[in-house]
Amino acid sequence: MISESILEGEKVRLRPVKPQDLKRFAEWLQDAEVRRWLAALDEAPTLEEEIEWYEDTRANPDNVLWAIETLDGRLIGTCELRVTPRADRAELGIAIQDKSRWNSGYGTDAVRLVLEYGFEDLDLNRIELTTDEDNVRGRRCYEKCGFVEEGLLRQHRRVEGRFSNTIMMSVLREEWERS
Repeated sequence: MISESILEGEKVRLRPVKPQDLKRFAEWLQDAEVRRWLAALDEAPTLEEEIEWYEDTRANPDNVLWAIETLDGRLIGTCELRVTPRADRAELGIAIQDKSRWNSGYGTDAVRLVLEYGFEDLDLNRIELTTDEDNVRGRRCYEKCGFVEEGLLRQHRRVEGRFSNTIMMSVLREEWERS
């Protein structure tokens, strides 16, 4: 489902993804460095594949998807909650795809907004994610937002021709409420 909620933080606004955003997403995903951190993408998607992804996401009532933009309206990425309703949990996916905006706090602000939405609006108990062990920038962001490392999935995926470890992280409602 494309979220109809607009969430505004200190640096970013999360808004519904629009069909006109898809061309920019497809352009960013041509860059191997951008794709490197996205476990779901080995190859650059075509615009047609991005449109198919968008339509599939819109049709899935258990996924909540937003575009991430700066407060001045510049599109910089996406974030998503993939909800498992019967377990009151969701998996978080986030990508700042505009490399010129990396290391600027936009991801941290977006994650904080999504956690607030997940725990307050969706009444979730747990939000989890996986990330590459060597994703230092991402792990720093997640830890700042309250995520705790839970485990290591050894040689979990192949990255650039070699096996890479994956870290499982989560934050629980009670931890988020205390922070």
